[in-house]
Amino acid sequence: MKLLAPFETSFGREDVRRVLIVEAIGDGISGFAECCALSGPFYNEETVGTCWHMLRDFLIPAVIGRPFEHPSEIDGWFHGIRRNHIARAALESAVWDLHAQAVQEPLFRVLGGSKTRIDVGVSVGIHPDLASLCRTVEGFVRSGYRKVKIKIKPGWDVEVIRELRRQFGDVPLMADANSAYRLQDADTLRRLDEFGLMMIEQPLSHDDIIDHAALQKQLKTPICLDESIHHAEDARRAIAIGACRVINIKIARVGGLLSAKAMHDVCLAAGVPVWCGGMLETGIGRAHNIAITTLPGFTLPGDTSASSRYWAEDIIDPPVTMEPDGTILVPQVAGRGYAVNRARLDQRTVRSEAVRV
Repeated sequence: MKLLAPFETSFGREDVRRVLIVEAIGDGISGFAECCALSGPFYNEETVGTCWHMLRDFLIPAVIGRPFEHPSEIDGWFHGIRRNHIARAALESAVWDLHAQAVQEPLFRVLGGSKTRIDVGVSVGIHPDLASLCRTVEGFVRSGYRKVKIKIKPGWDVEVIRELRRQFGDVPLMADANSAYRLQDADTLRRLDEFGLMMIEQPLSHDDIIDHAALQKQLKTPICLDESIHHAEDARRAIAIGACRVINIKIARVGGLLSAKAMHDVCLAAGVPVWCGGMLETGIGRAHNIAITTLPGFTLPGDTSASSRYWAEDIIDPPVTMEPDGTILVPQVAGRGYAVNRARLDQRTVRSEAVRV
């Protein structure tokens, strides 16, 4: 899937997404989910290739042919398989979709959600220059997005945010560092306090909460954790030591919908707001993000933007669209809510494998 425009973060640049789709079939019903690992081990240790291996050789053999009453059972079948959260999430999420269709309920309702529309934000990558960034942001602001997330890195931070504030006033802004800074960069990060950002996401190491706690004490701006938080216990510990005031919940990063819901529940009980992050998903992954965002603790706009943000042509029908007020209407049909366009999926498929009982 070729992106409409390159997407650059502090750890790399994506032009084309190699996407791994999982289809779970049972009783004549197909559940779909997306494995949104990157091509290289840059966001986390997983890649499209490692996920294929884990699914084929470990995860699918753990579930295929087994009856279940509810998809919450699936996570327990992976006991003993450590990490590999993105691969696990893809299979588990496909089974949730399968179950929702079997019981003729929308996926969001099976998860316990209730919202009929969700607030939408947009993520903006690092640009070649400030002028082009401002042009991009202007287009998204005019479109009505309720939050604009700006990727930052050392040397592309304070002056960038300053100019955006100058040009766009009080538009809701946040900065995402993707672990590009260290605690000794606290002075630079503290300079961002003057711009009234909603949050700074994952400024320090991808596996840290201790230094984030030290940094949060020095900042007025809330820290949001992403890469550091893999399950509900991570969230509980980070909140307990004051490492963050916001948490980004990505279904893929945390190992699936059950884990995402558990993390949401921990944060809701602690009064910590959450939002749903994105991984440059196609409409299949986007549909699952919409469903989880209907839970009550998701009070901040996520990264689940319209299909047209990334793709000239998505692989679902209809595409995900945003309303003029910056929201997405939650589909009320059984399952994920968006049909997979088999012709487009087949046209883009370069490799496939079926595993049968």
